[in-house]
Amino acid sequence: MDRRQVLTMIVAGAAGVAAGVTPELWRPERHRSAHAAAAHRAPAPPPDPGFAPARSMRAATSPIHSLHDLAPAAPPNAVALTIDDGPHPYWTPKVLDVLAEFDVHATFNMIGEQVPDNARLVQRIVAAGHQIADHTLTHPINLPRLPAARIQQEIAEAHDRIAQAASAAPRFFRSPGGNWSPQVIETATALGMICVDWGVDPRDWARPGVPHITENLEKAKPGDILLCHDGGGDRSQTVAALRTVIPALKQRGLTFVAL
Repeated sequence: MDRRQVLTMIVAGAAGVAAGVTPELWRPERHRSAHAAAAHRAPAPPPDPGFAPARSMRAATSPIHSLHDLAPAAPPNAVALTIDDGPHPYWTPKVLDVLAEFDVHATFNMIGEQVPDNARLVQRIVAAGHQIADHTLTHPINLPRLPAARIQQEIAEAHDRIAQAASAAPRFFRSPGGNWSPQVIETATALGMICVDWGVDPRDWARPGVPHITENLEKAKPGDILLCHDGGGDRSQTVAALRTVIPALKQRGLTFVAL
């Protein structure tokens, strides 16, 4: 099967997934970044009345850091939980169980080389109503310093592996370590993806302790994009922290949305 046939299957699968969207799920079919919307493979829907770009032309060379950077806007009390470095056969299911317990949707930024061996887990993520996103093929922290051909491979091959496993194309991209360059952004945008960074980082990847992770995540404000991890090592602290953080933020009136 050649690349064009694969992409045809991806678009068809994306339409099927979109048909089952739940009210809480915040899908990019309706919400787009002002700098990346024009690059989506499918034609964008007509803008809502009163639509105004959320970002300036200058911002076209940078990723989004807040839900306020997307247009049309997310609900005013919304935050987005993003989960990086999976799928992992042990820790991703643990995170999914916590999200299901509290009826929360998240965005999973996946490393492409881990996807084929965890295809059923990717399908579980999609079936549960979560968003899927591209986090490169091998997670090179120095992505912006790599040759253009390698940047293309890291982003495009991960995109295709995720799409084949999920039967839906990833609509978002996050660069490892939050390291960006115009080349990285242009490559992801050309594949129809919106580049997303974050606003709240508890550094859970370093396993600083549950209290540290919890305290930092509980500082979230409306519009924040939260960063956590389900891969790259022991994520027991992250799972434990999320069990406390999610109900605490809901108690404050915040709503969780997938990108």
